Amino acid sequence: MASPAFADRPDPLAGDPQALRPLTTDLVAAVLGTRGYVVVTDGDGDLVGRWDDSLIWFLRQGGHGELLQVRTLAAATFGIEHVPALYAFCNSWNHERFWPKAFVHVDDDGRAQVCGEVITDLERGVTPHQLDRLLDCGITEGCRLAAAVGQLPGRTPG
Repeated sequence: MASPAFADRPDPLAGDPQALRPLTTDLVAAVLGTRGYVVVTDGDGDLVGRWDDSLIWFLRQGGHGELLQVRTLAAATFGIEHVPALYAFCNSWNHERFWPKAFVHVDDDGRAQVCGEVITDLERGVTPHQLDRLLDCGITEGCRLAAAVGQLPGRTPG
């Protein structure tokens, strides 16, 4: 089942489920749609959805869009004075876990947030089943990171 935003396009899940397919935005949207996840296309043409209070982007990177990046922006925000503690949290997280890679983002207003990302090279293609597993990993682990960040002291009231 295709995501409603892509309903006017051919079903990218049709055909041989074992065949490798190129990574496309339509394929990502269709696989997410089969799980009932709601995603929208942002102003840059990227897919984004909300899980709890956090945002998760599904990006295609690389020269041919062959890299899948699932990026989570944890909802909790912190003042700039908490950046050293957030760096320490991310370093510990990255040392103890494979996914997602955690890092600190400071916006132009001086608010700090923690992001996580899972990146996979799909240059040779991907089956819908494989893509489903990769997306599930990115979402599940991104939510796990966001929950841990939400427990850190110093959060700015939202």
